[in-house]
Amino acid sequence: MKSHVLRLCVIACLTVLLAPLPAQCQVTVILSRHAEKAATPPKDPPLTEAGKKRAELLASMLADAGVDAIFVTELQRTLQTAAPLAARCHLKPTFIPADDTDQLIKAIRGRQSGVVVVIGHSNKLPTIIAGLGGPKVKIPETEFDNLFVLTIDGSKTSMLHLRYGDSTPVPTSGMEHDMTATPVK
Repeated sequence: MKSHVLRLCVIACLTVLLAPLPAQCQVTVILSRHAEKAATPPKDPPLTEAGKKRAELLASMLADAGVDAIFVTELQRTLQTAAPLAARCHLKPTFIPADDTDQLIKAIRGRQSGVVVVIGHSNKLPTIIAGLGGPKVKIPETEFDNLFVLTIDGSKTSMLHLRYGDSTPVPTSGMEHDMTATPVK
């Protein structure tokens, strides 16, 4: 009987010591610029064939990442970049105007956990990253292969900068800029 009580005490102590502590709330934010865009129409061009291939590559990379939200802007190139991933994850992208980075940052900050994908623009993603506590970044107009992974854990943010797909810069001749320039604070 004494060994039985001792065994139960040992099991109880081990259970208490080895029980997982409550996980802190953590949000993973994966940010990418839209894929390669056509030169025309200048105000809202669609993706090129290379852009469509990059969008498929992004979807295949992130399909099993546990994505539970996708944010895009009102411009078709962001939705077209997100569409293959949204289809694989059975999600409907949330539209937030490109010029309303504060609304996007609030939406992400309001989450307690999960994996969020943001498809944005070269001149807006740096502001979003900074607004989420990440470092200052610059995305050249000719680069479409940047992938930023932010981990937000309470007031701490860490960032991993990756590249994916073809990294050959796209010539800017004949291409319009994404949006008007926005200074990073």
